[in-house]
Amino acid sequence: MTFEELLLEVDGFGKYQMLVYLMLCLPRLVIPMHFLLHNFISASPSHHCIIPDFPGTSNLSQDEIFLISLPREADGTWSSCKMFSRPQYHLLVNSSEEMDNISSIQSCQRGWVYDHSQYVSTTATEWDLVCEKKGLNQAIATFFFIGVTLGSVLFGYLSDRFGRRRILLLAIAVTLFFGTMTAFSVSYLMFIVMRSLCGVGLTGISIISLTLAVEWTDIKHRTFCGTISGLSWSVGYMLLALLAYLIRSWRWLLIAVTSPCLLSIVLWWWLPESVRWLLTKKEVETAHSYLSRCATVNGKKDFHSKITTEVLNKAVIMNESRNYFYWHLLKTSILRKITLCSTIVWFGVAFSYYGITLNITGFSLDPYMTQFMFGAIEIPAKVCVYFVLDRIGRRHCQAWTLIGTGFFIALNASIPAEHGHVRSAVAILGKGFSEASFTTVFLYTAELYPTVLRQSGIGCCSFVARVASSLAPLIMLLDDTWQYLPSIIFSTVAGMSGIVAFLLPETTNRQLPETVEHLEGDRNENILETKTSQESMHAEISLEIMSPVSTDVRLSQQQEGNSDCDMKLSLENSWLANGMDTSGS
Repeated sequence: MTFEELLLEVDGFGKYQMLVYLMLCLPRLVIPMHFLLHNFISASPSHHCIIPDFPGTSNLSQDEIFLISLPREADGTWSSCKMFSRPQYHLLVNSSEEMDNISSIQSCQRGWVYDHSQYVSTTATEWDLVCEKKGLNQAIATFFFIGVTLGSVLFGYLSDRFGRRRILLLAIAVTLFFGTMTAFSVSYLMFIVMRSLCGVGLTGISIISLTLAVEWTDIKHRTFCGTISGLSWSVGYMLLALLAYLIRSWRWLLIAVTSPCLLSIVLWWWLPESVRWLLTKKEVETAHSYLSRCATVNGKKDFHSKITTEVLNKAVIMNESRNYFYWHLLKTSILRKITLCSTIVWFGVAFSYYGITLNITGFSLDPYMTQFMFGAIEIPAKVCVYFVLDRIGRRHCQAWTLIGTGFFIALNASIPAEHGHVRSAVAILGKGFSEASFTTVFLYTAELYPTVLRQSGIGCCSFVARVASSLAPLIMLLDDTWQYLPSIIFSTVAGMSGIVAFLLPETTNRQLPETVEHLEGDRNENILETKTSQESMHAEISLEIMSPVSTDVRLSQQQEGNSDCDMKLSLENSWLANGMDTSGS
């Protein structure tokens, strides 16, 4: 008996599964609020050099003091990072007159004055991370995603080794502790260390909660649940905009977005372990108790009479219980192909997503409204993904959403800055495509790997995605070299990774593989069926890949004119004619 059949006995998608999903949604709310927090806690408000009290300036207006103290940029605005070493009084008579000496321009000597009308305090104002130090401020996001990168590897392995449920609690506790400690940082160094360790815990919540949800869902509702689960990210996205609008101090904002972890720890006590994982570890009694609880909540009263521990012992997935490590992701040819292509796709998804998400300035909307709109567009994007995934398949959905993301990034860069409303609309469309690709990649990857390696596979891909996330903030600094360079890089990477997605096998409406042998077996079976459907053209090749027993049976069926075989060939030809993939590779 396969696990899919076991799920049907307890109702593959009943009240119990819905409760599990709802409980997992709360910790998932914390993830986007922390991942996108950089937009607000590290925002760089308008600033200028502290102007010393030059003699004879007491009767001058603010604009006149700026005129004699600060040089202008090319666009006519006051310089944020430069000042005159001595006042240029002659500019009061003729403001268009050149300064007396170019060497009189110098960097700020006494610090900066910040505009606090929008942000009461940020990391930039706390430690003066502006001008020559603005790279350190942008690097805060990079250090955070480095922690997220390490967490994807650590928690991916731990959850496959010790179980989803226990390691999820560890991830929530790590996030709560280090998220709170970050808010009490007294130095830049302490801040980036605490923030990075908080990122380690957050990625554990991200990959484990999704895997736990998918492994409790049957084939029919997997797309629905994977999409709905992603809505919690969008809600957290928009909730961050509201919290940032209400809380303008970076320390209190950090505490606010971390506090839901307390309630998540309370809800954890009612979360079940993944029965799929328990069966691979031969923990039959525990698995049976969770299935019994699920059957009771879902109203399946005949479960105990039909499914006993003896029946579970005969489940197909029980034939493999050894420990797996990351190097097993490259053990077989199909796993190597899946891992290589998936990591490239994940890099493109995360790189382009954060290339858009971490840039909320330069549009016609204020940062809070831009953040809210970027989150709001994700909801229709996820709904569209839900209706499209089962119709065109995971592979095509993944590829075309990435290609679309790259197109809109390039299009937005080509629109002049004065057309702010048009740029905002194009950026929001690009954000929608980017979110659609992110929603797809989590579900798609969970379906590609077998249960014994699923969390490790997602952890490996997540590792690569976080490397991409770490690079995205640094790529934005290249706009000082050429304003179009970041957009060209983001759009190119998105388009190329979309093309790579076409190389992955299709998983729509297929059972989740439980072991490596099952994955390879399904591949060989699908190859066998495809070869048979084209037997008239490739008879010799088909005979070489089939076993002697299956060859004799098929030859016998052909000689006897077996109607079942004819019907199967007819169905396969019909699938091929409609463009459906039966090869699985």
